[in-house]
Amino acid sequence: MKYFGYLSFGHHAIGHQSGPDAGESLTQAVELARRADAIGVNGAYFRVHHFAPQHSSPMSLLGAVAGATENLEVGTGVIDMRYENPLHLAEEAATLDLVSRGRVALGVSRGSPEPARRGWEAFGYTAEAPDGRDMARQKFLRLLAAADGEAMAVSDTLENQYPQMYHPGVGLPVFPQSPTLRRHIWWGAGSHATAEQAAHDGVNLMSSTLVSEADGSSLGDLQAEQIERYRAAWKEAGHPWTPRVSVSRSVFPIVTGRDRELFGTLASGDQVGSLGEGVPVTFGGTYAAEPDKLVEQLRADAAVMSADTLMLTIPNPMGVEVNASILENFARHVAGELGWRPGAPDTDLTGLE
Repeated sequence: MKYFGYLSFGHHAIGHQSGPDAGESLTQAVELARRADAIGVNGAYFRVHHFAPQHSSPMSLLGAVAGATENLEVGTGVIDMRYENPLHLAEEAATLDLVSRGRVALGVSRGSPEPARRGWEAFGYTAEAPDGRDMARQKFLRLLAAADGEAMAVSDTLENQYPQMYHPGVGLPVFPQSPTLRRHIWWGAGSHATAEQAAHDGVNLMSSTLVSEADGSSLGDLQAEQIERYRAAWKEAGHPWTPRVSVSRSVFPIVTGRDRELFGTLASGDQVGSLGEGVPVTFGGTYAAEPDKLVEQLRADAAVMSADTLMLTIPNPMGVEVNASILENFARHVAGELGWRPGAPDTDLTGLE
């Protein structure tokens, strides 16, 4: 593990529920990012869900976080491509990448089950597959093509307005173009097969908070195999750069009495369940222990040690102080023992294959 950040699901209260409301949750997200940047945390990543009281359209938030920080990588984990216009997303992501000086980690995927039944149809999109995977795949490839600067449209007879730029019939890319965006795109993979596909597509890997394999092995071992297959497929594809790989874990260092009161009973093992699609999945457990025990446990987690980036899933409704304390305790007492490098992550990590 070389880098660590945090993954926020952006839960907020609605109606008469207790906890921060949507506005407070967003304001707190920016403040936590400031605190994390000061600590040396490498990245802030935000889960995206639709038709739920969580983060939904993240680019405004990422822009605010990037503007409030100096070194923090800002990203998504992940954007559901079924709900996206890929060209609009390419424009927004390139703008953010340029404004942030290359600090974007654009995590996308087919998406997990949403509260709404075929909710993407309400956004104006249709798919043949019941889960929308065919449409998500098509949009993803179009996003990559747009990020690569390929022509997405053909110029009209506007040479009188832009005589130096356009002639009729010329292919037009979307603008702006960021030279680093393409290497800052990640695929959120929930299976070995999708991880291998991500390698062939030439994007970084965000190994999900669960995997759709369940053979009795731990999540760490299953993800380590997924990462191994991904890197082998990357090498086979012959891409001329070295990708990054992240995994997510719930980790709570217990340093003070308050930590023990809040998190002392949360430790749990992996579980096997289902997301309602008829496929058994392995969910990760929760690490909650004193720092020396956490170091030992995380060193024994094959996926954590194989990945270059660890994302800590945080309980964002508990507020800035609690979550900043989790990050600071991890940075001060755990991360260094696992090989942590504070500051802005390198885009190209050589030697990982």
